[in-house]
Amino acid sequence: MRVVVALGFLPGLFLPCMGKPPAFENSLGMRMVPIQAGRFYMGSPASERGRQEDERLHEVRFDHGFHMSSTEVTQSQFEEIMGWNRSFFRGPHHPVEGVSWKEAETFCQRLSEREGKTYRLPTEAQWEYACKAGGDGPFSGPGSLDELGWYSDQSEGRTREVAQKQPNAWGLFDMCGNVAEWCLDDYMEQYPQADRCDPWVENQGVHKVVRGGSWDYSILGCRCAARSRRPSSHPHKTVGFRVVLLP
Repeated sequence: MRVVVALGFLPGLFLPCMGKPPAFENSLGMRMVPIQAGRFYMGSPASERGRQEDERLHEVRFDHGFHMSSTEVTQSQFEEIMGWNRSFFRGPHHPVEGVSWKEAETFCQRLSEREGKTYRLPTEAQWEYACKAGGDGPFSGPGSLDELGWYSDQSEGRTREVAQKQPNAWGLFDMCGNVAEWCLDDYMEQYPQADRCDPWVENQGVHKVVRGGSWDYSILGCRCAARSRRPSSHPHKTVGFRVVLLP
């Protein structure tokens, strides 16, 4: 088991560092959005509607920024790297789904080799930090979830093309809804009690973290802090992924 734990630091909500790098497009046409170093409160307050016991509020610090793909990986992007596509809801600009965590990892490895850079799945903390985008509301931006993502009340039982709703404040689309997203981490029932720095928990467990909600989740299941898990070897039509690029 590997746990990276923070040293102490002053409390405070999102506090970005300066020197934000530019966004860019890679050879797959992925728009990679800069996420600058900073700190935030991960989890949800006790007053948040739909809150679960595994969402303990705690402070997390990022000493290093990273880039994140502005959308979930699309089927055309996945096919170009992997050469196959088993998605249930077909469309080149729809998010790829029906992909296991292990297959998503393979995609990241092959993309890294193609680009000569280090791509991987986001950690759970990176994902939530980027989703909240400096805010403290339940969803990835101001306003209602109807403006931000596709979920069970209005998706008509299927995925939609990426980037059809409003992005969050950092230019990321579909963080809440459309498809849920694999994260790098093994699932832990409780967050560690200590505040943490660049956290990542990985112990070769069976279940991996899934974030963001999907087209068939309820509105409460699409909250920024909502957590779920799936076996790493099991693909499902509600689960896709997005990637991060390390500096």
